[in-house]
Amino acid sequence: MVAFLLFLLTSLSLGNEASTDSVCSNCGDSVVPYPFSTSENCGDKRYKVYCNDGNLEFLSATGTYYQILRIDPSANKLVISPPIILKNTCYSSDLFMGGLLLDESLPFNISTQNTVILLNCSDNILQSPLNCSSNSICRMFEEKVEQGNGCINTLCCHYLKDSAMNSHKIRVKVGSCTAYTCLVDFKPDDPLETWNYGIELQWLPPN
Repeated sequence: MVAFLLFLLTSLSLGNEASTDSVCSNCGDSVVPYPFSTSENCGDKRYKVYCNDGNLEFLSATGTYYQILRIDPSANKLVISPPIILKNTCYSSDLFMGGLLLDESLPFNISTQNTVILLNCSDNILQSPLNCSSNSICRMFEEKVEQGNGCINTLCCHYLKDSAMNSHKIRVKVGSCTAYTCLVDFKPDDPLETWNYGIELQWLPPN
């Protein structure tokens, strides 16, 4: 009986250690909550993220890294930075990778709280149900945000990425739209200085 109790206490102790070890250590100033994994020794491998020089990053299906701005484990959501628009151009830094593409075999998708701004678009975009009018917020981005200055006088549009659209990609390419940025939780009356730049992703919790 004593031997059994010792075995039980040892097992509980090892179980607690395993639980502690499953949470990854911080990446710079960023907390890495479970289920995210930055190494083979912690977290759930399906939720792989990367710690590069103290910055926590998310890897897309095309091999592009996006900085993770914040994680909300209680809501199963994280926000990654939109790509930069290369200086003196209207090209997103991930243009030649086709934009943002998520691996559909992983438990992540793009949430419905994102307002996407598309820039330097071809006339074909006018066949889609996007706001490409003169009052689109893309005009304000072009005129008043430095990154958008290279896109002035191009065709641009914006749209809310709702459930009717593909939830695993934001597509850009030469011959369509060559640049984009994204706002989280945007409201039509939000002033420019309060725009919350980012791309919100959500994840399915582990089984």
